[in-house]
Amino acid sequence: MNPPALQTVDVTLGPRSYPVWIGAGLLAEHARWRAMLRGRHALVVSNTTVAPLYLPHIEAGLYGLRWASFLLDDGEAHKSFANVGRVLEALGELGATRDACVIALGGGVVGDLAGFSAACWMRGIDFIQMPTTLLAMVDSSVGGKTGVNLPVGKNLAGAFHQPRAVLADIDTLATLPEREYRAGLAEVIKGAAIGDEPFFAWLEQHAAALAARDPATVQEAIARKVAYKAGVVARDETEQGERALLNFGHTFGHALETAGHYTTLLHGEGVAIGMLLAARLSERLGMSVPAATIRLQRLLETLGLPVAIPPGMDAQQLLALMRLDKKNTAGTLRLILWRGIGHAEIVAGVDEADVLATLQTTG
Repeated sequence: MNPPALQTVDVTLGPRSYPVWIGAGLLAEHARWRAMLRGRHALVVSNTTVAPLYLPHIEAGLYGLRWASFLLDDGEAHKSFANVGRVLEALGELGATRDACVIALGGGVVGDLAGFSAACWMRGIDFIQMPTTLLAMVDSSVGGKTGVNLPVGKNLAGAFHQPRAVLADIDTLATLPEREYRAGLAEVIKGAAIGDEPFFAWLEQHAAALAARDPATVQEAIARKVAYKAGVVARDETEQGERALLNFGHTFGHALETAGHYTTLLHGEGVAIGMLLAARLSERLGMSVPAATIRLQRLLETLGLPVAIPPGMDAQQLLALMRLDKKNTAGTLRLILWRGIGHAEIVAGVDEADVLATLQTTG
């Protein structure tokens, strides 16, 4: 079977616009991504799981440049200020000038940390996203959000710093563990849930092919989700309004991840549970009907995603963590809720009693 044809989605931001290339074999297309490097220095940031698999592809395209690699251990816990400092030290040892480029080869942790480091070095140098997980391909690699975690919460330090290009090579998904792959599907579902009901119906119709990792179906899902996000980012780059909708499920999900010390749940798993909690809260507040919640839960379960808060997590602790969310204003909860599939909205001043009751609801 021939691989699906290359698809390109443009993120339109004036002089900072960039392409998102989606297809097979892109890491080996050196001429495509090498043309995005403007200077003589490159630092490849990856992790100890991804680098043995794919760093040789990148190394082959860096001929004639002065370059180095920096490898993180795998996992969300390593998205830290300490590792930003180490990346900056690696750039210093490389002698990186203002036209240098950081290449992020890995999942969301690598992309967020590499992008934040690039934003910090000499007040901002180029970086290229080469996501190797489904979640990073459809979400974190696109839109310029970069950052690190703090002990008190996730992504509380960061910067908006757009990449020069994004290469989503779907061949890398072949080596992605099943749990990681399914976690990425949560972000695909999220895009449909908040603003594209026809896409949600398409996901329901193609759930079996997605679960089986059919290349053409997976690539189409990635392209549709990226196109939706690119449109939102173009209209609201720094999250002053509409872009906040992309955080559907994230206030709940980040609290769940933090409560589990970033080891109990993968990000996509936290988002899956968080979306369902947001849907249940919307239903409690009279904004949506049970049928929408049931439809969301059914799709999540069909694609093998968790839908319940892990045992042992305390509702009061989760609520306290939710109070630290970046979207909150004037000391009140500001959540992304919905009025059914495809119709999300920002809701300020949510009563904490309703949130707590939702967190205490099981099943």
